[in-house]
Amino acid sequence: MLKVTGLHAWYEHSHILQGVGLEVKEGEIVSLIGRNGAGKTTMLKTIMGLVDKRRGYVRFREKEILEQPAHIRFHLGLGYVPEERRIVPGLTVRENLRLGLVAAPGGNETDAIDRIAETFPRLKERLNQVGETLSGGEQQMLAIARAMVSHPSLIMLDEPSEGIMPVLVDEMFELFVRLRGEGVTILLVEQNVERALKISDRAYIIDQGMMVHTAAAKSLLADKAIQDRYCSV
Repeated sequence: MLKVTGLHAWYEHSHILQGVGLEVKEGEIVSLIGRNGAGKTTMLKTIMGLVDKRRGYVRFREKEILEQPAHIRFHLGLGYVPEERRIVPGLTVRENLRLGLVAAPGGNETDAIDRIAETFPRLKERLNQVGETLSGGEQQMLAIARAMVSHPSLIMLDEPSEGIMPVLVDEMFELFVRLRGEGVTILLVEQNVERALKISDRAYIIDQGMMVHTAAAKSLLADKAIQDRYCSV
């Protein structure tokens, strides 16, 4: 579904990604892990078209998209939940969800929101509550739901468990497994390496802007030496 090869990205004069590549097959959960500052977030932003200075190849569903703007990638079915969540101030949960429908105009808005609310029971109870008044974990759920409401075929998640209480982290990882069962493909950047690997099919390790290791998630889960070398904070 997604194939990245020879990808380079820069911020100003800083060469962050240095020829990296990865593949995500339909129906997989693939984790991208590494130390802080290794290039994980830049990788997701570049795939999404949010980094201006870039070079290489990004193929999504057999279509080369590196030069396409972010909104076109969104229309093609590529979803992205940034680390910052970006809940729109002053808007209710329902209104934030409506923003996610811009990639799927013409559908029944009420049905779409009701359907996604069934997947996120906590949000269903709070549809008329202002989004920014939710707890941190609930705001993260809202950010994910907003990305999911337009039915992306692949969703990229950047540090979804950061700063969230354990009970909501458990719910979130159960949700990811459930979404995979429903046919959603996931590319996951996650600070909790053990939790990420337990639900993933495969994983890539990035270090200083270069891919240094890839393996089945179960294999990496058992390899503490590799984790300690490349994935500690």
